[in-house]
Amino acid sequence: MIRVFLADDQEMVRAGFTMVLEAEGDIEVVGTAGSGEDAVSATKQLRPDVVLMDIRMPGMNGLDATRVITSIPHAPRVVVVTTFDSDEYLRSALQAGASGFLLKDAGPRLLVEAVRAAAKGDALVSPSITVRLLGEIASATTAPTEHHGLSDREVEIAAAIARGGTNEEIAADLFVSLSTVKTHARNISVKIGARNRVEIAAWAWRAGVVS
Repeated sequence: MIRVFLADDQEMVRAGFTMVLEAEGDIEVVGTAGSGEDAVSATKQLRPDVVLMDIRMPGMNGLDATRVITSIPHAPRVVVVTTFDSDEYLRSALQAGASGFLLKDAGPRLLVEAVRAAAKGDALVSPSITVRLLGEIASATTAPTEHHGLSDREVEIAAAIARGGTNEEIAADLFVSLSTVKTHARNISVKIGARNRVEIAAWAWRAGVVS
């Protein structure tokens, strides 16, 4: 079971998300909170696998709460879920350590997929934001940058991540084991200073690794 905690200041949103997630056989909602402070406190106690975090909440906002939660040893994955389609919020969420960024109007199926992706160590960003950001990155890229000492295989895997491939899909495409892909992905993150797969993807586009 994937254990999920919900943080949102609107009770109807918490109730709606709970209904959607608990309709899935592999997801359990272990608690909810209406503020950042309560989310941090409950997360430390309940130790969920994934936290769904709103941004605008009374007191401590969701970005600050995300920053605290992701600094906890063996921290859960945090997916920011918001109504605000803002590149600034996305960048701030990723800098705070979030593993995904979803708009509330993305629909129930993407909400479930975001939870499962986060639980597996992957990241999901609302498609409308991804398309816009990658377009901006591609148009701003004039020439490849250096590859930070990445091996040819690591460059290949970074490109596959940038195209949206999951670890399982990349392993199948490259005829390597899943553990090999995960090891390469961790090495890539260390070498380029990326916190998550979204930042690896952004780097790959900027570096001209994928187009």
